[in-house]
Formats: sequence, C-alpha cells, structure tokens
Amino acid sequence: MRPPSLLRNPISFLGVAVASVSTAFGLPMMFIDMFSRRAHPYLAVVIYLVLPFVAAGGVALILLGVLWEHGRRKRRPGQAIPPLPRIDLNQPKHQALVVVTLTAIMVVIVLLSVTGYQAYHFTESVKFCGLVCHQVMKPEYTAYQHSPHARVACTQCHVGPGASWFVRSKITGAYQVYAVAFNKYPRPIGTPIKNLRPAQETCEQCHWPAKFFGAQQKTFNHYLADETNSPWQIQMLIKVGGGDPAIGSTTGIHWHMNISNEIEYIASDERRDIIPWVRTTDREGRVTEYLSTEQPLSPEQIAKAETRRMDCVDCHNRPSHIYYPPDRAIEQSFEAGRLDRSLPYLKREGIRLLAQPYASEREASEAILKGLAEFYQTTYPEVYHERAAAVQQATVELQAIYARNIFPEMHVDWRAYPSHIGHLNAEGCFRCHDGLHTSREGKVITKDCNACHTILGQGPPEELLATSLQAQPFRHPVDVGMDVTEFKCSECHTGTSG
Repeated sequence: MRPPSLLRNPISFLGVAVASVSTAFGLPMMFIDMFSRRAHPYLAVVIYLVLPFVAAGGVALILLGVLWEHGRRKRRPGQAIPPLPRIDLNQPKHQALVVVTLTAIMVVIVLLSVTGYQAYHFTESVKFCGLVCHQVMKPEYTAYQHSPHARVACTQCHVGPGASWFVRSKITGAYQVYAVAFNKYPRPIGTPIKNLRPAQETCEQCHWPAKFFGAQQKTFNHYLADETNSPWQIQMLIKVGGGDPAIGSTTGIHWHMNISNEIEYIASDERRDIIPWVRTTDREGRVTEYLSTEQPLSPEQIAKAETRRMDCVDCHNRPSHIYYPPDRAIEQSFEAGRLDRSLPYLKREGIRLLAQPYASEREASEAILKGLAEFYQTTYPEVYHERAAAVQQATVELQAIYARNIFPEMHVDWRAYPSHIGHLNAEGCFRCHDGLHTSREGKVITKDCNACHTILGQGPPEELLATSLQAQPFRHPVDVGMDVTEFKCSECHTGTSG
C-alpha cells in the first residue's frame, strides 16, 4: 500500500487554501484593472503588491508543511515516507501528467511575468507616488500637479535611468513604507533629501547648461498692498548664461554649473541656508577659497566638514514642489484674472487671511469665507452688496490658493520649503553673494545686482512705454526712507509683507 502524500498535513492544507484564494481573487481583479479606463491606486496595491506576496506565502506554507510532515514521519518509525515519483514517458499516464505539469508551470510563469511587469510600472507611476501614501504625499503631489514638471514622472527625477538607483530607491522605499505604517515620518519631511541622486545625472537629461546662451528678458508683475492693489512692473534682463567652453567662454548665472568651473561649498546647517565657506576651481586649476566674515570657519572645522559640489538643485531647489508665499500667489491670480483687482485692499486682506495659522484646510476655508465677507461688510458695505459675485469669486480663489500651497496637517508652506531661486523671500543667492565672503587675496564674492540681471524698466505699467537698454538702479515701490540695496530682501520680505 502506497504511503499517504506528504501534502496531507494541516500546514500544507492552509497553504493550498491561501494560495488558491489569493489567486482566485487576484486574476479577475488584475484583468479588471488592466482594461479599466480609470486608475485605482489602492486596488493596484492589492492586486500587484499584496496578493502576489500572499500567494507566494501560501506556496511557502505548502513547502514548509511538506518538510514538517517529512520530519514528523521520520521521527516515528511506524510512519512510512513515500518515495520520490518515478516518471516513465513510455506510459501514457505519465506523458499526460508531464504535459499538465509543464502547462501549469508555463501558465504560472506567464502570470508572474505579467504581474511583475504591471507591478514594476505601477510602482514607477505618478499615481503610486502621489496617491498611495495620500496624507504624507498630499503636499508634494498637489504642488507637482501645478508645477512646470507636471508631465514629468516622479521617478524620472527622483530615480533616473539605470538599475543601481532603481534598487536603491526600492530599498529606501521599504523604510518609507515602515515609516508611514507606524507613523514614524517627520512633519514636514526634511529637505534636502539625503543620498539623493546627483541632479546633473537627471536634470541634464533635458536641461543642458552647455547649450544655454545669452540672456532672457522677463517681466515681473507685482501689486502693492494698497487700496487699489496698484500694479508695479519690473522689466529685467536675466543673464542666464551657460555656454560651451569648447567654442567660447562660459558666462552668466550658469557659470556656476561646473561647465568650465567647479564650485564647492560647506553648509553649516542641514537645509544649506548658511554657507560660510566656498571654493572655486577654474579650468586652469587655480583654486580660490572664500570665507564668510560673519561666520568664519577654522581650518579644523573646514577639514572635518562635508564639502558639497554645487549642482542644479542648490539654486533650483523647488523645481516641481513649489509652495508659493501668499503675496506671490495672489499676484499670480491677479495676473490670471481669477481675482478682481478693483476690490479694495484685496491683496492685503488676502495675505492676512492666508497667513493665519489654521489646524486644518477645512478650518482655513471657513475662516477665509468668514473673514473676507466680514471685512467688506464692515469697511466697504456698498462694495459687498454691489460686487457680491466678485467677493464670492475672490473667496473661492483664496481658498484654492490655500489648498495648493499650505498644508497644516503636514506643517508645509512656503516657510518650511523656501525657494533659493532669486532672493526675495529667502536668502537664495545671498547665501554666497552677500559681499561678505572674501579670499586671502582680497577677492570678494560680488553682491552687484547687475552681475546676474539688469533692470531695464520699473514702475507702474503706464509709465513704462519704452524699455531702456541702460541698466537702472533698483527702485523700491514704496519709499522706506533708506537705501534698500544695503539689506537683503528677505530681511523684510517674508511672503506676507505685500
């Protein structure tokens, strides 16, 4: 009499049940997802990440049960262990068994291949990054959707091409899953991200500084926080620069981008806001070191500190996840026509309502609705009654500005993630270009405004009928009784100053 199969044990029975049920659920759900017109991120997580591992766990239980049953029978002399199967392809039954087995193996391989392929593409998708960890990634995903890179997938910048960084991203992603599952993540998420792929390996797939030349004329439209929300325009020639050292000299802002010069620096804080030491190396190999006179480092501190080679994200630190300060966001809405500039003091009141601390987006929405209505009811009752539709539209737009840029649950706003492009609301360029970084030879990192841009015109738009090609000194829209060029813009401008 043939001994009973080693599969006849409770552990293997449980494994068969787990594998069968997960496969029975997973297969139809996979086909539904593949042919569905709408993306369902949580359904995809179950289909491509959860159920395959559950099925694999069931198979592992089957094998574990076989080993357990084999050991149990071996320890009991009266229990017979079945011999290994013998296959004789001359027998029709054995031929049929081999065909069925090979067919089943091929079906499993195909299913695993399709599942693995779908799982790979799903985990590389924007939906996976932005929607699966919804609460944690809501600020980043919202800002990304309104960014200049909204059509660039997350992984094209955060991972880039190549297998090595793909593997690294999955390893760090495993920790992030743990952090979300056990509520171990910081609020806000700290930046800059440590061990991020060098920006020049990803950014320069599309943006190539060696092919940037010349300058770009740009018009900045600002509005004062006065009764009429007065427009103030600055026409500027931005010296983007760049260039190819093989055919000419490198100039302008992209002179910094390691084309024919290499720039290294030491930051004394994790956010890289304070830079007390800078080193430049030109194409001839000449090295110049600059030390801050405000926060000088000793030779011992320099030797111990981490030296970073400057790249794209040292200036373009918010290329996709941009959180605009209230004053700039309101100005953009004025320019786009979503806010009516004829409503008195709309910019001032909008900034006041947006800058208040709120516990949640819902609380902020209610406060904006109530606050704007109360202001016009009490201060400009005739405007409130005659321009009710404009006030209502302004309320809706201010609520939308808040929802796009401020996330109280994650403690995210323009102050948590300042932009280093320019120098209006954050240190930005002035981290180095403050006139206080000097070398032993007496060289000073310039603070001259005209080094990076030339103001061609400034003032109310009606006064700028013709643009001058001569550089103009900066003129502050409001007379503050002092030479503002002696100070950093961010000393007064905090994103809420109007």
